[in-house]
Amino acid sequence: MLGSVPGWPAVLADGAVLLRPYKRSDARAWSSVRIANQKWLAPWESAPPGPWAEMNSTRAYGYVYQDMKRAARRGDSMPFAVCFQDELVGHLNLGNIVRRAFSSAYAGYWVDSRVAGRGVIPTALALAVDHAFGAGGLHRIEVNIRPENVPSRRVVEKLGFREEAYHQRYMHIDGGWRDHLGYALTSEEVSAEGGLLARWRRVRA
Repeated sequence: MLGSVPGWPAVLADGAVLLRPYKRSDARAWSSVRIANQKWLAPWESAPPGPWAEMNSTRAYGYVYQDMKRAARRGDSMPFAVCFQDELVGHLNLGNIVRRAFSSAYAGYWVDSRVAGRGVIPTALALAVDHAFGAGGLHRIEVNIRPENVPSRRVVEKLGFREEAYHQRYMHIDGGWRDHLGYALTSEEVSAEGGLLARWRRVRA
């Protein structure tokens, strides 16, 4: 993925966790992880209608990849493949990027249930937020999560995101309009600590 927008493309790493732009050759790994995690992921995602295996096939990845590539080139998003020990295990996107006076983005993520609880996504989100506040030139990152999605809420709560809103019937997911909790973080809230990754390292110590 080529681009001339602030902060993109980028490769970010901390220990065994690596964030990088997607490649066309990720199709098989992406499809395999997605299909294996249907029960883990499907209740929380705003997915197009259709059989899960079909919507997450290697063929479907081709369309997903092209959509991510176009959005990144426009500067609308920063879509990262999340890798752990050199294997693709998840996804993290900084999307709906708005610059100038707002300088904000929404973060969304998922991870393979087989590596959940090992600090992969908190580390990935911390890396992405620090990058967004630095090279990405953003000021605020928001994350919206269904109240029932306890594992995802734990990620942002461990990192010290503020819970600041309750959005009723916010997004159509899993057959209905679902409420979401709104979390947010601004650059000033982590700058004195040396960034979000530094905060996360202290939390884990």
